[in-house]
Amino acid sequence: MSVPPPLPSPSPSPSDEIIDIVDEQDRVVGRAARGEAYARGLRHRCAFVLVRDAEDRIFVHRRTAAKMVFPSLYDMFVGGVVGAGESYDDAALREAEEELGVSGLPRPVPLFRFLYEGGADGRQTWWSAVYEVRCTLPVRPQAEEVAWHAFLPEAEVERRLEEWEWVPDGLDAYRRLRAHRAG
Repeated sequence: MSVPPPLPSPSPSPSDEIIDIVDEQDRVVGRAARGEAYARGLRHRCAFVLVRDAEDRIFVHRRTAAKMVFPSLYDMFVGGVVGAGESYDDAALREAEEELGVSGLPRPVPLFRFLYEGGADGRQTWWSAVYEVRCTLPVRPQAEEVAWHAFLPEAEVERRLEEWEWVPDGLDAYRRLRAHRAG
């Protein structure tokens, strides 16, 4: 009599992912599960990647309703939380490839970092590294992360800033990116 193969273990929840906790100067001061960091308002690290296609249009998407933070809102960045011991650069590439559903993406170019502090209670805080990358590969966005997507001309993104409900950290990063480019 043969023994049945073991059942696959359930994939870990994003809230169980271990991340670095950082101070006001972006120095690691501890580690916590992502869900705990969100619940307790612990400062951590995130990577934001502005993705442009060959025609210089920006990848814009609407987050799924199942997202832990900012569900169902629009975003002009892909990216996410930097894992424990992971560099911003590695997280930017990993997150961009995961969310876009591609492999072989060029390494995103780092632009600047800033401390995001938001939310109605001021408990949403993370160091944010902003990147840019050109993606000429066909995208197949992750269904668990992306409910809708399109590459939009920057002028259309600008028009939609007042019409659509955007993730507040992405909107902050986008405004800072415009100021960064203006000089």
